[in-house]
Amino acid sequence: MFVDQIKVYARAGKGGDGSMHFHRGKFRPKGGPDGGDGGRGGDVILRVDPSTNSLRNFFFNGKLVAEDGNGGRDNQKTGRSGEDAIYRVPPGLSISRIVERFNEETGEVEEVAEPFADLTEIGQDFVLCKGGKGGRGNVHFKSSTHQAPREFEEGTPGEEGRFHFELRSIADVGLVGLPNAGKSTLLSRVSAARPKIANYPFTTLQPMVGVIEFGNFRRGTMADIPGLIEGASQNIGLGHDFLRHIMRCRSLIFVVDAAGSEGRDPVADIETLRTEVKLYSTELSKRHWFIVANKIDLPEAAENIARLKERFKRIKLIAISADTGEGIDEFKTYLDQRIGEMSVHGTM
Repeated sequence: MFVDQIKVYARAGKGGDGSMHFHRGKFRPKGGPDGGDGGRGGDVILRVDPSTNSLRNFFFNGKLVAEDGNGGRDNQKTGRSGEDAIYRVPPGLSISRIVERFNEETGEVEEVAEPFADLTEIGQDFVLCKGGKGGRGNVHFKSSTHQAPREFEEGTPGEEGRFHFELRSIADVGLVGLPNAGKSTLLSRVSAARPKIANYPFTTLQPMVGVIEFGNFRRGTMADIPGLIEGASQNIGLGHDFLRHIMRCRSLIFVVDAAGSEGRDPVADIETLRTEVKLYSTELSKRHWFIVANKIDLPEAAENIARLKERFKRIKLIAISADTGEGIDEFKTYLDQRIGEMSVHGTM
């Protein structure tokens, strides 16, 4: 299961209370105050880790809670600080804080997501909620005129809040196509991902991300995005969910059934896909893209591939059969080159 957005609750640890204690010893039955300070509460920390590319773990555990600090002890001993709670998150995570605001027009309290942080640097540690401070023990309230203070401070609460996590970038490249174009079969052919494959629309309902090994320790990520249909820009079908997903891919692969095996015209299919992408986002329409003409093992494909090349003369076209494996090596070679170029130039 791929999860690319989720709401979570986070609470840092409370600081430990200061101690109210007086020294008592064999030869000092009425010793002075010696209560120690409380320990600080643990922080809730997000660590950017490239080995994870989903928010799936937060789906099963949506409460991020750090440990409270311990209270102060006698002999001016400070309580133990609470352990930080560290959670691994993928690069490209956008965080919004969820707050409640009163809407004067409707007269109701509404939840609003305020931009909070963007995590992009690998290895970065971001403190989502800071732990509370430990309270001071009664030893700090001693003075020449107040030698037996019973005052002490309670620890302060840790920060807490509700947050919306959303992945801005889910893969190097995304597979874009109409239902049953063969995107899932292609992903399973070139990576270890095993998406559900069947001959009916919307087999893929959530993005499936696979890792492609190119050799010499080079790799890339490719996302199988739910199938697009005409009218997606008006939120028809999976609509905006689909388009939101492809906004997070650095390059787009338009996969088309070159054989027109379901009575469709491959050229018209590409035009439909490009139109829907442009209507949704001009920025997205300018992103690098190329065509993968699938199902070349079927006899009708040859004529349609010639038409595709004539219509899209300036666009890279790779002919493959995801079923038989024909053309897959050429596809992976070009993909390796393209991902390498994106890494050098930092393109999105």
